[in-house]
Amino acid sequence: MSDPIQRDGLRHKFWEKVPLKDMSSKEWEALCDGCGRCCLNKLEDEDTFEIAFTRVACRLLDGDTCRCAQYDIRKQFVPDCVQLTPKNIDDIGYWMPPTCAYRLLNEGKPLEDWHPLISGTAQTVHDAGISVQGWTVPEFEVSEDEWENYIIED
Repeated sequence: MSDPIQRDGLRHKFWEKVPLKDMSSKEWEALCDGCGRCCLNKLEDEDTFEIAFTRVACRLLDGDTCRCAQYDIRKQFVPDCVQLTPKNIDDIGYWMPPTCAYRLLNEGKPLEDWHPLISGTAQTVHDAGISVQGWTVPEFEVSEDEWENYIIED
């Protein structure tokens, strides 16, 4: 599977040296590991603010490639799609998956060995079993009232 994210021409190990707020837009985009977990619908407990990930995926997620089918114009189709930025990661990064590079770096943790920036290939996120490849359910097939039946148990 080819990697749609441009990872060439980046500063050497920029993620280890450059604060998130100082990364170029190309470096910021290259942090995405392509797992697709951020595109899963989530349920948040109103009392504890705990996030529960479901197998119910955004209507734009391609369950085979784990990529947004309309990434550049996604807000036209999904107006409430959140765009993670260096400015909002402190406020909304908590609902990103615990393996997410943006969240890890924001929390002062290193990238995982399977991350494409470390491994050199986008396939490692799938090989490591981190991605949602092959096990999501499109949101148009499940009513929102039933999402709790699709919560992912760790």
